[in-house]
Amino acid sequence: MILKHIQANNKIFAHTYSIIARDPKTGEMGVGVQSHWFSVGSVVSWGEAGIGVVATQSLVNKSFGLRGLEILKQGKSPKEAIEILLSDDDGRDVRQVAILDAQGRVATHTGSKCIKQAGHKVGDNFSVQANLMLSDKVWPAMAEAYEKNNSMSLPERIIKSLEAAESVGGDIRGKQSAALLIVEGETTEEKWEDPTIDLRVEDHLEPLKELSRLLKVYRAYEHMNKGDLAIEKGDMDKALDEYDAAQKMFPENLEMTYWVAVSLANQKKINEAMELFEKVFKKDENWHILTERLPDSELLNVSEEELKKILSLK
Repeated sequence: MILKHIQANNKIFAHTYSIIARDPKTGEMGVGVQSHWFSVGSVVSWGEAGIGVVATQSLVNKSFGLRGLEILKQGKSPKEAIEILLSDDDGRDVRQVAILDAQGRVATHTGSKCIKQAGHKVGDNFSVQANLMLSDKVWPAMAEAYEKNNSMSLPERIIKSLEAAESVGGDIRGKQSAALLIVEGETTEEKWEDPTIDLRVEDHLEPLKELSRLLKVYRAYEHMNKGDLAIEKGDMDKALDEYDAAQKMFPENLEMTYWVAVSLANQKKINEAMELFEKVFKKDENWHILTERLPDSELLNVSEEELKKILSLK
């Protein structure tokens, strides 16, 4: 019966460690996961703004993700949701699933036949769970790290918990993929904004390090997006502040450097802008071509003389 149910779920063997968590200050909810399995984030992590998050793993019943969220929408608690999901599942003993709702309630199940070492720990607004680990130190280390780093934003705090798992051995098979999913605490009609963060490292020698790097890139582009919005609204001071914040995080990123230069030029700080334009143009001539086009879109507001001066750089 168990084999039949596994086959029905496409034989997804996502043995892994994960964390589900909620920030009581912001209401944000998230799932972080790493595994020696390709594209673990497409299997384990599920969430919806204002509803909750789900991590479904071990010998995975992938339907638990969407079904779990749907049960929460019906007003059931995470505990009730897990009971309903397992009630008609012949493979319940090989499942591991954790569910957290927008109220911060948490429930977790580790089946009796999950491959050792396997277990979980539920805390205040979070749960950590793992199976097929090198040792039984993994999930306690994850919980300790999450609780200790309570001054961090939720995404960064989740990363710290995953790093703690790896520091005590992690998955007995090694590492391959990782993912981070973040949703808001309030339901949104703007479905295109949900989730707010959805980062995946599908196949990598150091998936957690890469996931951490991607989160930093995401934070930098938050500044870039705010800078774009400021330009759209004609607030050049704000645009410069945001682009500059991004550029300081990744000083070798040409695009970030370029838009700082544009913002400086729009503020009539031509000499400062020229230094950055020159740096960018020397590395990629296409940015020079783009600069010729910006005045037509009113994104570069300089005099003809100033534009010629900028374009004279090669």
